[in-house]
Amino acid sequence: ILLLTFTRKAAKEMLDRAAILLDNRCSKINGGTFHSFANLTLRKYAKAAGLENGFTILDQGDSEDVINLIRAQLKLGESKKRFPNKQTIFKIISLSVNTNKTIEEILAEEYPHFSEYLEKITQINLFYTEYKKKKNFLDYADLLVYLKKFLYDLPHPENTFVSELNFVMVDESQDTNYLQAEIIRGLAQV
Repeated sequence: ILLLTFTRKAAKEMLDRAAILLDNRCSKINGGTFHSFANLTLRKYAKAAGLENGFTILDQGDSEDVINLIRAQLKLGESKKRFPNKQTIFKIISLSVNTNKTIEEILAEEYPHFSEYLEKITQINLFYTEYKKKKNFLDYADLLVYLKKFLYDLPHPENTFVSELNFVMVDESQDTNYLQAEIIRGLAQV
């Protein structure tokens, strides 16, 4: 049994409830957030997932700092017109990945006042992706991207990983984004 949710607090509550219902049988239940599950899975199957062992996870602040470094190197904050700050650029990139929409679509839907910067934000995203790959870094969205890819491209020795799951429960599944929904489908493909 695999229990997935969005926050650590909710994950702990789910596992505590399962322990009340199942006593010591609860030891056969895996559970946590989508990101913690992705992290554990990718660490165990790094090579099969196309990753190097020992990757480092960038939290949101770290990701924003890398984006700010790239932004500064490209001298994008120096114009008289207001260029998006590091937090906004990170949100745009993250939304693009999690919703499977282009940066152009995200700008049009969520940040139309920054549409004129499409080319520059796309350039930042390219540099950000290269930087992470070069340094063996993953951000939170990457954890889900690589887990999804791993689930759909499982090499034979690792396919027992999914076949060992009899049940997958997702707390508040109506709130999943595109990427999380794809992971659920990948887990249920047996």
